[in-house]
Amino acid sequence: MTPSTPLATDPRPAFARATATACAVAAAVRPDQLDGPTPCSEYDVRTLLGHLVAVLRRVAAVGRGEHPFSVPQVTTDVPDDGWSAAARAAADDVLAVWADPALLGRELTLPFGTFPGAAALATYTAELTTHTWDVAVATGQDPEWDPQVLTVALAATHRALPADGRGPGVPFGPVVPVPEDAPPIDRLIAWQGRDPRWTP
Repeated sequence: MTPSTPLATDPRPAFARATATACAVAAAVRPDQLDGPTPCSEYDVRTLLGHLVAVLRRVAAVGRGEHPFSVPQVTTDVPDDGWSAAARAAADDVLAVWADPALLGRELTLPFGTFPGAAALATYTAELTTHTWDVAVATGQDPEWDPQVLTVALAATHRALPADGRGPGVPFGPVVPVPEDAPPIDRLIAWQGRDPRWTP
């Protein structure tokens, strides 16, 4: 996978599968794990689940033509025993919004610019998958990562997130070196500044 890899013309199937994995991981988090650390050092598990739900809500809002910052960075209106239901409700909403194929060619406003819908959704596939990994590794889960999801996510993140220029104000750390034959999920999260060897 290189930065020149073409983006998927219709990333919706991959995004739907990424959403299913995110919901499964959220549902498996135990209440006693909510205060635990995560690879996002500023977030505990509870806050990271709030961000995961917020990502789903934001992708729906963007698809409806709303400003991305109309959705807060972290969802805080969910009780500790409600994360599974909140993720599922947000997933159902976003998939319903993006069922319209016209969105793929429409120019949409994201926090970091304006992009065609297909490119926007591919980029969100990468973000959603990375944060799903964050929650999974923080809570001792080992989900099965869908190869199609990772193909779309890797291509999108390489295009949207250059390796250089990750200084102050950029919410990604430096690329973490991994072997060329590392699993695709390791290559994805390493490109986004995570260490695949992270443990709680």
